[in-house]
Amino acid sequence: MSNSITDKNKQVNYLKERLQIFVEVLDAIDPETADLEDIDRLIKIIDDVEEKMDQFNNRNEFTKE
Repeated sequence: MSNSITDKNKQVNYLKERLQIFVEVLDAIDPETADLEDIDRLIKIIDDVEEKMDQFNNRNEFTKE
């Protein structure tokens, strides 16, 4: 199991890196030949980022107490 990221700066950097990957994948897709699999891959990346944001928010709520 991986270590939890609890430092806010590390959390932000993680999210920035994931979003950079999204941008790179998006840039690599040719709009003329993009298929459903390409779109699904983009949606998966965004879903993963959203899930991580929720996890980070929950961790930060627990550390405030």
